[in-house]
Parts: sequence; C-alpha cells; structure tokens
Amino acid sequence: MPTNFAKTALLLAALTLIFVGMGSAIGGQEGMVLAFVIALGMNAFALWRSDTLVLSLHGAQEVGPADAPQYYGMVQELAQRAGLPMPRVCIMNQPQPNAFAAGRSPSKATVCASTGLLDALTPEEVAGVMAHELAHIRNRDTLTMTVAATIGGAISMLAQWMQFSVLFGGNRRNGGGNWLMSLIAMLVAPVAAMLVQMAISRSREYQADRLGAMICGNPLWLASALGKIQSIVRRVPNETAEAVPATAHLFIINPLSGRGFDNFFSTHPNTENRILELQKLAQEMAAAGTLPQATHDYGRGVAYDAHRSNRPAGPWSEPRGPWG
Repeated sequence: MPTNFAKTALLLAALTLIFVGMGSAIGGQEGMVLAFVIALGMNAFALWRSDTLVLSLHGAQEVGPADAPQYYGMVQELAQRAGLPMPRVCIMNQPQPNAFAAGRSPSKATVCASTGLLDALTPEEVAGVMAHELAHIRNRDTLTMTVAATIGGAISMLAQWMQFSVLFGGNRRNGGGNWLMSLIAMLVAPVAAMLVQMAISRSREYQADRLGAMICGNPLWLASALGKIQSIVRRVPNETAEAVPATAHLFIINPLSGRGFDNFFSTHPNTENRILELQKLAQEMAAAGTLPQATHDYGRGVAYDAHRSNRPAGPWSEPRGPWG
C-alpha cells in the first residue's frame, strides 16, 4: 500500500531528525554528523531486520505443526482466509496475555502469541486475536510498527545514556549551554518519539479489529478476547515491554502497567471503544444474516508444551497447561 510506505518514510524522517537533534545536543556539529551516519545505518537495519530484533527482544520462539498443532493450524487456516502467505508462527514465554505481528511485508511476516494468551483464552478468542494480527500484515502495518519499535528503542537508549552523562557531569566541560541542551534533549526526545508512534498507531487498531473480525468470521470472538486481555494485562506485568516501552504499540493491547507516564503515552485506543465497535459490527452482520451461530471447530489437538513434556498444555486440553 503506497499510503503505508509513505507513513513509514515519514516515520523514518521524523525519528531520524530526533536522533540527529540529540546528537547535536551531545556533541555539537560533530555529534550531529555522527548521529546522522548512525541514523542511516539504523534506518537500513530497521527496514530489513527490525522484526528479528523485536522477536529476539521478547524471547519469541518459532513453532511448527509438530510443536503446536492447533495454534499453528489455526494461523494457517486464518492466513488462507485472509489471502496471505503462511507467516512464521512464534510463541513467547510471557504470562501476560498478549500478541503482536512483525515483518516488512506479508511474505516476510511473523505472528507471535504469549503463553499467557494461549492459556487464558478460548480457541475462538485466540482466533480473533490472531486474525487481528493477520489484518495488520494484510494492511502492511507491520513495516511501520517494527520500524517505529526499532528506532524508537534506539532513541530511548540514547536518552538514557544522556541522562547518565548529565548526572555525572559528562557535558559540563563543554559549558552550561551544552549541559542545558543535553538535559532538554534527554526529556524531550523520548516524548517526541512516542508522539510520532502515537500519530500512526491509533487508527490502524480500529482498522485491524474490523478486518480481523471479517477474517475470523465473528467480531464477538475478538471483542471477548479484548475484554479478557484488558482485565488481566494490568495485573500481570510484561517486564520486557516495561524496559523497552518503544515496543508497546506492537501488541494488540498496551502491555504497559500504567505506572508513571505510561497512561500519557498510551499507543492504543480505549479498549471499551474497540469492543463497542466490534459489537456494532456483529449487529450489522446479524442483521445481514452473515454472523455465524455456531462456534468454529478449530480442533482439539495438544497445544504447545513449553516444557516439552508428555502432558497436554494450553487452553484446549485438560488439565490446563503449566503457563499460568
């Protein structure tokens, strides 16, 4: 989609300017030139390898039909319904129920669900969540999302280094003006990076909700999943996302706990509003006679077992798995 490529170009330009501005605050003209060179390298890396970095950061492990037959088969069926190539399928060992998609194109895409999500949700609710992530892939949102996560994370790391430098007097020898510039950049740069992400994040969630509901066939499955995830996510922290909040916009529900400035930097629309929109869509489908009355049979295979034991795990077998 040309629009998404334009958004990605705009995002790269905005985050590059922020990064170069921070370099100027640290080292003047030389720092600005060095930051620009580094930013060019980061942009190239973000376009081609950002998904690998994000998956590694969250400890995602790829699984196949032998590891997670029902989960893998569900994604395969949904991808076919969406008219997409089969993505890589991953699981992250994370008790917080959540999921995300990554990749620069539909042919290089990955979907990832947490162990907490596979434990807490019904098969129909999991289908709604994975259909939402496939909708992001079909809309080519994942390119913009993973680029924002990679470069936004780099800006956050640079800001942390600047904070350390200011606290220990690294710039005082260059005069009070540079010290003040560093302090301002330290405070403003993460805010600016998050605002750039927010400008691109909110509307795409509604679009992915609607398309995901069409892919899985029932908006109420996704609505139920969103409500259930939201009720758990604030009680079960995602430590990786807390450490690198630049990746928060990737997830179907904001994984941050709401401590400190997290609420101010919310990258997602209000969950209740998303649920209302899905319920309206379900009513429209029911009136048109296209809302299925029976639940889909996604099979009753053994889900992925994180401990590789012979005991069935996950939400589709009893007893429930070892994840939570």
